Amino acid sequence: MKQLLILLSAFALFSTSVHAETIEANYKVEFGIFGEIGVANAILTRDDNSYTIDVELEATGLAKKLSGNRKEHHISKGHIENGVMVSDLYQVIKSHGDKTTNKIYYIDHKNKSVIKSYKHWKNGKLSDDSNTTMDYYSKNDLLTLYFNLDKMIQDKQKSASYTFTAVGAEKQNGSVEVIIPESNELNEFKESVGAKDKNGWYARAVINQDIFSSDKGELLLRIGEDGITQKAVLKDLILFGDVRAEKI
Repeated sequence: MKQLLILLSAFALFSTSVHAETIEANYKVEFGIFGEIGVANAILTRDDNSYTIDVELEATGLAKKLSGNRKEHHISKGHIENGVMVSDLYQVIKSHGDKTTNKIYYIDHKNKSVIKSYKHWKNGKLSDDSNTTMDYYSKNDLLTLYFNLDKMIQDKQKSASYTFTAVGAEKQNGSVEVIIPESNELNEFKESVGAKDKNGWYARAVINQDIFSSDKGELLLRIGEDGITQKAVLKDLILFGDVRAEKI
């Protein structure tokens, strides 16, 4: 259940256009006969100079019990360059049972470096406090990447594969792959995430984690004409099969 909430943050904000100063999206996550296993609330606030993305994730029902009341809070703050969000700080706070972790990534654009501050508490006592310089640099973190895709991918109807770098994608060494499907794959997307709007589009995100039964985990997405993900399916999780997330 821990990994489900971690990956939920990857598509809770798969949004491609910003038309207002504040955007809010809410999602429920379901798995087979278990029904709802998690919820996510995502809010973007921005002006001409700066932005904040705030995502809260929480296990519900059986998943809440099995995960020790798992909760996550993802925060991205930064500035605007030529209409594109540039991350200056990305923070991830996680808690379950008697454990809490706080990771903060400080992005130094001048020196093109990223420093991660990590703290871990158990039973209210600090057990780990460390700083690490990451092996990669990016102007995007995991949240801004998805908001900025609209400018990064010009033709969303043409099949293509893109590889991006995002702060926070540590197990993938910062690498995130996004694929626009070919025409012969569209039936699979329709069956999994439903028919897209006239001006909507499909995408496949490849997630390199050790929780999938296949070599690479796949996240299928249906993005609406408003630029907000309407439905997503996380494929082939070990012991779980497919997990579905849908905008409320």
